[in-house]
Amino acid sequence: QVQLVESGGGSVQAGGSLRLSCAASGRTRSWLGLGWFRQAPGTEREFVAAISGSGNIIYYADSVKGRFTISRDNAKNTVYLLMNSLKPEDTAVYNCASRWGSPTTLGRDYDYWGQGTQVSVSS
Repeated sequence: QVQLVESGGGSVQAGGSLRLSCAASGRTRSWLGLGWFRQAPGTEREFVAAISGSGNIIYYADSVKGRFTISRDNAKNTVYLLMNSLKPEDTAVYNCASRWGSPTTLGRDYDYWGQGTQVSVSS
């Protein structure tokens, strides 16, 4: 079992920044693939970013590329999502997820999920 706890969400104005954190505990291993997904009310969950255990494989959704940066600190079992130039359309609940092996962009590939943290961006 892997437990994931997100933090760092909040309310910001458009153009602002937030840094989300996801702390993993339990059967954590440095090779866990970790991803961020988000879901706005009335929409389907969508992929945001993912990173491999070593950090040498990183994926971003086109909608966040150039604005968001995913990183991880294996010593702290924590993955981060730095979000810059936030837009109102970034408003959603953000969840981190983990899977054994390489990261993917598909939510169904992930085994464990956190409870989520709310990000609200006002115009």
